[in-house]
Amino acid sequence: MKIVIAGAGNVGTALAQDLSTRHHEVSLLEQRPDIAEKAQQALTGVSVHVMDACEVNSLRRVGLRDADVVIAATGDDEDNLVLSWLAKQEFGVPRTIARVNHPKNAWLFDEMWGVDTAVSTPALIMSHVEEAVEVGSVIKLMDLAQAKLSLLEITLDDDSPVLDGVMVEEVELPRGARVVALVREDQVVTISNQTSFQAGDHVMLIASSEFHDAITAVFCGR
Repeated sequence: MKIVIAGAGNVGTALAQDLSTRHHEVSLLEQRPDIAEKAQQALTGVSVHVMDACEVNSLRRVGLRDADVVIAATGDDEDNLVLSWLAKQEFGVPRTIARVNHPKNAWLFDEMWGVDTAVSTPALIMSHVEEAVEVGSVIKLMDLAQAKLSLLEITLDDDSPVLDGVMVEEVELPRGARVVALVREDQVVTISNQTSFQAGDHVMLIASSEFHDAITAVFCGR
């Protein structure tokens, strides 16, 4: 399948790499040149384009009319809605998937805006955080991609090796593993490479199922 993903953040990049390894033709769109360059360096088999995913002419150049699936995975709900609408109305893309960043906007993500499937990451995370979670342990929340990937949660204790100013970009994760979200004091924190960790943080990662023990060592020290 030809899949177009907008947004080269942690979520978009992780999706792009996984879909590419499954032999799909993947194009990743990112408006910021610096982020696009980092994504291009990190990814293999993925075509990265520096462009505004909300501009019709840009979408024409990337061949959106031939896409089987469009994934709007930016950190901006308005951009995700606009792309979904354009994909459906202007380009006739068969399937659209849109990321909902702020739960208060979830009601907008429907067929009227061209959204076939809406994925609310904060809502998903919070539903699991509310469950009993053992501090200082890695918990598998769910299997993804036919159980080849897992969504993991680690609640950091006071002795975690990643405290004391360690930033996301400094954490040595297994290949393909990515921090995708962080919950602090019941609030979803917008993460970047410079985000640092605090005791009590709920860290969410997507990783290959085989790396459970390695991730435990990184975040829990054992």
